[in-house]
Amino acid sequence: MSAKNQRENENIDEEESKLKEELNKKIKEQKIVFDELSNLKKNRRVYVQQPNSNIFFLADRGQTLASCKKELDNMKKDM
Repeated sequence: MSAKNQRENENIDEEESKLKEELNKKIKEQKIVFDELSNLKKNRRVYVQQPNSNIFFLADRGQTLASCKKELDNMKKDM
């Protein structure tokens, strides 16, 4: 029975490490997006892609930057 429990624990550990690795990757991507948005000139246009489509809409730079920061903070909390 202990060998079975040990295998189950190893599987759980592997899944947790995969989830952490995926979350780290998403955090890095979000940091890049945030940095790119924050370094844009004031008069530059920002477009936001609609979920599950190839359609982009003009968005407010400040709101987009704020939502990006909020999402990044939430990801860091989950970490």
